[in-house]
Amino acid sequence: EGGVKGLWRGNGINVIKIAPESAMKFYAYDEMKKHIKGSDNRDLYIYERLMAGSFAGALSQTVIYPLEVMKTRLALRKTGEFKSIFDCAKKIFKADGVKVFYKGYWPNLFGIIPYAGIDLAVYETLKAYCVEKYVEENRSPNALVLLSCGTFSSCCGQLAAYPLALIRTKLQSQAGLSGKLGLPAEQTHTLGLFRYIIRTEGLKGLYRGIVPNFCKVAPAVSISYYVY
Repeated sequence: EGGVKGLWRGNGINVIKIAPESAMKFYAYDEMKKHIKGSDNRDLYIYERLMAGSFAGALSQTVIYPLEVMKTRLALRKTGEFKSIFDCAKKIFKADGVKVFYKGYWPNLFGIIPYAGIDLAVYETLKAYCVEKYVEENRSPNALVLLSCGTFSSCCGQLAAYPLALIRTKLQSQAGLSGKLGLPAEQTHTLGLFRYIIRTEGLKGLYRGIVPNFCKVAPAVSISYYVY
């Protein structure tokens, strides 16, 4: 269904959203760290980095979230269902109104706060530790060390937030399809969907698909952090 190019469905809008999302997240993170430090010339404690990262993640996701919803719908579309990004936006808006662009927003917000907080805090803490150790040896940490820090921090964040990310994606996939899927009411909102997954699949159901997610997110995030 869609051939090989179907594996890249939704990638266009994913590329469009990643630039403002990353720029906003890193800018907000730096500004929040400055605000927390104030006039003190010191390193932040890990809980302060966690707070700054959580704020940065929540802000960037809130701003770009409509693009996140459309990315999911475009990735899951049938061949010929949407002609373009604008056609997708028009059709799902016509079906469910403005609120459709924030479908799954709450589980996303509650998931991104621990994810971004843990991810950024662990990365900066590990990076500072590695830099200090290398400086003692009169060396600079190589790219592999910094990429490893980014990979580890991303995996920590994913483990903490993945269940909410899964529920978010399931809700996003319903955007513009109200009444067409024939789903029971329980599966159309966050708490109901959470209970349904636990009841039918157990706790492991909340981590369905985490391995390919690791394969995608870990290298992507670690590279962006290394460049940052």
